[in-house]
Amino acid sequence: MKVLLTGHKGYIGAVAGPMLLTAGHEIVGVDTELYRNCDFGAGPQNIPEVHKDLRDLTRSDLEGFDAVVHLAALSNDPIGNLNPQLTYDINHLSSVRLARLAKEASVNRFVFASSCSTYGAAGDDFLDETSEQNPVTPYAESKGLAERAVAEMADDTFTPTYMRNATAYGVSPRLRLDIVLNDLVASAFTTGQILVKSDGTPWRPIVHIRDIIGAVIAVLDAPREVVHNQTFNVGRNDENFRIYELADIVAEVVPGCSINYAPGGGPDIRCYRVNFDKIGRMVPGFRPRWTARRGVQELYEAYQRIGLTAADIEKGRYVRISEIRRLQKAGELDSNLIWTSKYAER
Repeated sequence: MKVLLTGHKGYIGAVAGPMLLTAGHEIVGVDTELYRNCDFGAGPQNIPEVHKDLRDLTRSDLEGFDAVVHLAALSNDPIGNLNPQLTYDINHLSSVRLARLAKEASVNRFVFASSCSTYGAAGDDFLDETSEQNPVTPYAESKGLAERAVAEMADDTFTPTYMRNATAYGVSPRLRLDIVLNDLVASAFTTGQILVKSDGTPWRPIVHIRDIIGAVIAVLDAPREVVHNQTFNVGRNDENFRIYELADIVAEVVPGCSINYAPGGGPDIRCYRVNFDKIGRMVPGFRPRWTARRGVQELYEAYQRIGLTAADIEKGRYVRISEIRRLQKAGELDSNLIWTSKYAER
């Protein structure tokens, strides 16, 4: 397939592009390069691209494609809380607009990267795709709103699929340290202390970014009738953990470190435990390969190899909200996260 990949230079996208190419797809990326100063190692592989903000895409940008894989978004809760309306504008309204443009341009498949965070404050019970959503942040709510709006466009010529990904982890050329497992390993490696910022009790399903992309590839390869207007939780049942369990795994893999709990860290209201049976049953091409322990080992070795330092963490280079604030303070980004003219073409 000829695939338009939005967010191809983000955390997941920088790995997705090469994996989709290896799977035999023709890829064109779309990215506004908010995180071009956040390379970890060699940086993303160059692929053909459209250098545009998601909000500026037109129908002509989508003509000739067989599928859109839509990863681009404001990526987490801190950014969502910085400007909630902007999160709704980009993650919800611009995603719906993109789907509409894709349909008008006769793109047949639309794969939307949603999130298990839409389940929100859910407790200890296992949740499947039919479970009630209870989002507690603008990020999570924006994803659910986009899912429901895009679903109304589905018809015989347009097949959307919604991938509710567990919390991502893993090494990427555009590393993030504002996601739980990456952060815990980074803390252990650079300081010898695994800092748990809550009381450690919330449930969190996790999934390696390569398994997320593997799920996307399996959906693109699946017969249309199998994935048409379907929602899939993406992960594996035995990779639901309480945060303190993840800290224990890190302590077992990274030598010479200990676990510390942040003073005053209470229970995180984001607590959800997810069932992933549906994607394994309906999309047999998807076989998740990664475990938390293997992922911790990968992260630890990458941090050693590339030389992650405590200074990198303190400067916030790999924390998305810190980078956004730095760019705004420097006058490179405006309040709507649009590059100022001086920096737009860098």
